[in-house]
Amino acid sequence: MAASVSGADAPRLCTPGASAEAVGLYQFLQDVSGKHTLTGQHSVPLLGSTRLPGAYKATGRYPAVFSQDFGFSEPGTWDGINFRQQIVDEAIRRHEEGFVINLMWHAVRPVDDEPVDFKQSIQGKLTDEQWAQLLTPGSALNERWKSQVDVIAFFLRQLRDARVPVLWRPYHEMNGDWFWWGGRPGDAGYRKLYRMLYDRLVNFHHLDNLIWVFGGNEVREKVGPYADYFPGQDEVDVLATDVYSSNFAGHDYDDLLALAGGKPIALAEVGPLPTVEVLQRQPRWAWFTVWGEMGGMRTDRAAMMKLLGSDTVMTWERLPWVKVTKPTVHYPVIK
Repeated sequence: MAASVSGADAPRLCTPGASAEAVGLYQFLQDVSGKHTLTGQHSVPLLGSTRLPGAYKATGRYPAVFSQDFGFSEPGTWDGINFRQQIVDEAIRRHEEGFVINLMWHAVRPVDDEPVDFKQSIQGKLTDEQWAQLLTPGSALNERWKSQVDVIAFFLRQLRDARVPVLWRPYHEMNGDWFWWGGRPGDAGYRKLYRMLYDRLVNFHHLDNLIWVFGGNEVREKVGPYADYFPGQDEVDVLATDVYSSNFAGHDYDDLLALAGGKPIALAEVGPLPTVEVLQRQPRWAWFTVWGEMGGMRTDRAAMMKLLGSDTVMTWERLPWVKVTKPTVHYPVIK
C-alpha cells in the first residue's frame, strides 16, 4: 500500500503562486492522508449551512468539511441561483470557524440561460457540433461559456480576497453520461473542457485560492475509467470519486492512487458512510462528504457512531486550528 508523501518531495499545488492558505490546507491534506480521513457534509443553496447543526444533532460532532453548490435553478428553490452571495458569506464565516470549504457547481449548458431546469439543462445534451464549437476559442458558444464561468468567478474572487482556500470540484462525475459535460473521454472531450476552465479561472481571473479536485464517479457498468477523462497532473491537485454503492470497491481506490502520483485522493460524495473497516483497508482517502443528511435513511447508526468515534476520522472538533468551542448557526434568507 502506498504511503503518504510529505516534505520536500510532496506534490505542490498546480496553480502557480498559490495563496499561502491554499498551500497550507493542501499540505495538511497530504499530512493526514494515510492517517486520518476528514468527515464532510454537503448542503444545497436553499438550506444554507443548516445541515451542520443537523449533523451535530445526529452524531454529537460537526463535520470537518462544509460543502456547497452554486446552484442553477429558479430563485428560492432547492438549487436557487439567488443564494450565491449567501453561500459565499457563509463560506467565509465557516472558514473563520475552522471548517474546510468545498464548492462545486452544477453548470448550466452553454446554450441555455440561467435559471434552468435540472433535467433539461444540467442533464441535457450538446450535439457533437455544439461541443466542437464550445471548445473553439472565439466561437459564439465559447464566448457564452466564458460569460457563464465569469459569473461564478465573481463569487470565487470574493473568497480569494477573503483569504479562504477552496476545494474546487468542477464538472464532476464526468465519466458517466448523465450531465452535459460527461461521457466524452479523450483530449477533445472532457479533458479539454476542464483545461479551458482551469485557464479561465487561474490565468484570466487569477484565482490563487483554489485546490483543483478532479471528481469522477465510481467505475461501474456504463461508467468509464478515470484515466480516460483525467486532464493531467499539471492541472489537478486532488483526485476524487463519488460512491453511492455500499461496497467501496478496491479498484476505485487503487485506480485513483495510480493516477494520483502521490497527490491526495478523496471520496467527494458518498451515500452510505464508509465504515471503519473500509477506511482501514483504504486509508488514503483524505476526506469523505455525505451528500444527504448525516445519519439519514441509508445509514447504519451503530456503524456511523463507531466511525465518528474512532481515531480513523477527523471531525471539525479535532482539526488542529479550531479555536472556538461551537460554531454559530445561520439560516438562509429566502428572497
